[in-house]
Amino acid sequence: MSDTALAVVARYPEAGKTKTRLARAIGNQEAADLYRAFLTDLAQRFAGPEIDLHWAFTPAEVDYACFVATLAPSLTRHMTCFPQQGADFNTRLHNVFRWTASHDYSYTILIGSDSPHISRDLVAQARCALNAVDVVLGPADDGGYYLIAMREPHDVFSGIPMSTDVVLQMTMELALRQGLSVCLLDTLFDIDELPDLQRLTQLLAADASLAPVTAAHLATKRSFNDNHIHSYAAALDLHRADQPL
Repeated sequence: MSDTALAVVARYPEAGKTKTRLARAIGNQEAADLYRAFLTDLAQRFAGPEIDLHWAFTPAEVDYACFVATLAPSLTRHMTCFPQQGADFNTRLHNVFRWTASHDYSYTILIGSDSPHISRDLVAQARCALNAVDVVLGPADDGGYYLIAMREPHDVFSGIPMSTDVVLQMTMELALRQGLSVCLLDTLFDIDELPDLQRLTQLLAADASLAPVTAAHLATKRSFNDNHIHSYAAALDLHRADQPL
């Protein structure tokens, strides 16, 4: 057993319940298939003997262990799954840290599943930073964060309006009010909307090694995505035209 837990907050990729904002542009099944590619990249990149990989999954009734075994069959023994618990996302995140603390991990690094290009180096940086600070955050450029790491399950979640552009700032302020030291990693972007997907497609076209399974999936959908990007842009223009000046 490693002294470090890497927890991925994820859901089962079910059409109609996965990446719903993105699905409005590319379709429910395509959004679910794309998300499965994200999870495959994360499983194949992080499962191994160095850090214990855990999947904090939803919905709770899904056999997630059986599912993730299909993503990286040779690495199954290096992965553990447990359901998310809590009435809201803030509580569920906090409970991930409580779970790892109850299993005697000295360091916990939690990442989202919406950035398949997050690197092993960034996770290693977070682990190293925990030797000097209480909270490590990986800023997302939408104002949230793609990574949070702590040695203890501090409550830096209560009262934070999740899925807003003030999540990172308010989390830092909450940590500092508790006397906790904070370190920031490099900024990444999440894939929530079609422009994010376009950005990821361009990034992986330049370097597929950042997320090879996702890159391969997007390569087969290039014309599909381009068509939807144009439709989405037109819809945005119509939406803006309806807004009062």
